[in-house]
Order: sequence, then C-alpha cells, then structure tokens
Amino acid sequence: MIKAIFFDIDGTLIASNGKALASTREAIKQAQANGVLCGIATGRGPVDLEKVIDYLSLDMFITYNGQYVYTKENLIYAKPFPKQTLEAIVDYADENYRQVMFGGETQVAGSLTIRLSQSPVTQRYLRYVPKKFPVGFLKKVLQRFSPNRNAKRYESLDILREPIYQCIMLSPESEREKLRSKLPQCDFKRSNAYSVDIVPKNGSKIKGIKEFLAYEGIAMEEAMAFGDHFNDVEMLEGVGIGVAMGNAQPITKASADFVTDTNDHDGIKKALIHFGIIAEDAQARE
Repeated sequence: MIKAIFFDIDGTLIASNGKALASTREAIKQAQANGVLCGIATGRGPVDLEKVIDYLSLDMFITYNGQYVYTKENLIYAKPFPKQTLEAIVDYADENYRQVMFGGETQVAGSLTIRLSQSPVTQRYLRYVPKKFPVGFLKKVLQRFSPNRNAKRYESLDILREPIYQCIMLSPESEREKLRSKLPQCDFKRSNAYSVDIVPKNGSKIKGIKEFLAYEGIAMEEAMAFGDHFNDVEMLEGVGIGVAMGNAQPITKASADFVTDTNDHDGIKKALIHFGIIAEDAQARE
C-alpha cells in the first residue's frame, strides 16, 4: 500500500504554463483524503516555494535536492556544506568567473541571471528553446560580459555566513568532468542544459526521501514518486513505484516502473487512478 507520494515540480507537478492542473489539484486532495501523504522532492529551495507550486496544500517538502527536509510543523533533516567545501566552491566561481547562486534556509543570493532563470515564467519559456541551442556559447557570452565580472564577486556575500545547502552554477554539461575533478566533495544534479545544482557529497532527492520516510516510519516500498528529468532518476528507481511523466527525458522514462501522460494532459491523475490510489470519477468513465 502506498503511504507517501513525492512530486518533482517543474515538468511534473506544474504544467507548462507554470500552474497546477485542476485534475492534479483534485487528485492530490483525493489521495490525501485516502490517508496518503503528498509532498514535493525538488531541486528548489524553501524560498518562495508556495508561489512556485501554485499554493498547493502539501504535507512534506524535500528541497535542495534532498538537503533540507521539512513539514509545516517540523524540520526533519538539514545537511549544509562543510565550511571547507563551500570555500572551494566560492574560490572556483570567483577564479573562473562562474555565475553561481547560494541557497540558504530563508534566502538565496548570488547571480541575478540564475535567480531569474529559476522563476516559473522563465522556466515556461525555456521549454520552447531548441534542444540544439548553443548552451556553451551562451555561457561564455554571459561570463565575458557579466556586469559583475571581478575576481572576488562572491567571496564577500553576507549569505555565506549562514548554512548553505545547495549552489546553482551556470555551466553546460560539457564541464561535468572538470567540476568533478575540482570539487570532489560535491555531487552534481542537472535538471536543464544551462545550469547544474551542486550539493554536498552523497546528497540527492532519494536521500531526503529516505530521511522523511524514516521519520514517519514508512517503508521505501510504500512510497511513490513522479519525475521528468535527470535528477529524478535515483528517486524513481529508489521508491516502491516510480512514475515518469510523458514529457520526461528518455533516461528518466527508462528508470521508471510506469510512464504516464504529460504534465499538460492529466498525467498525475491518470497514474494515481492506474495504481488505485484514487478512484476514477463518474464523468471520466462516461
């Protein structure tokens, strides 16, 4: 029996217009009424999260790719960067003129370019960018002509005096091996072609999910997860039932137990009906 469901946000919980479908809202309400806990597992942080998820009423929040886990009442798990690791990230960003954003408990700070790219409006329009768009060229242009191009841009940020749970760096996939070699105490999670989420070593959505389930006394096989991108693969493989959206990446679909319809065509509701989490309504049967 499924007792907890975790949803990725962008490309999964919300549709391409940045809003949750009416069918998604109703499906989640029905699942909760049936005693199932429903929450998110996202690379995003707590800041402005209610607005991002279109003010859905949820039970738990796995944020910063599993590094900060909480409910409305309690903080369950928090794993910030060790001081030395964070210093290495800051040095790398400053020395290589990388645009980076730092995520804390109550604020994010750093690159305005990346902050804007995280907005629901920008995410919606990025879906229409061709897959062969020259990401590497764009990165070089932004780095070269950044108005904040200086060697100590990030070192003096006030946010670095508080715990940091995730960094987001403007970086194409071609830089993967360079980042791994320069920042060996970090893991890298990618949900788009333009930037990479940097978390402490062994951090992931599935790690955050495990912490929440242990807190609630729920077994892994009693959990379900929905996702669409690369950083959802571990999560879909690790829970009892992994569901990939119809708009998911091929590798994400391959890691799932079931592929549902897209985030624009009632994918969440259809999957919950398929697995008997909620009942099919009379109108849908006609």
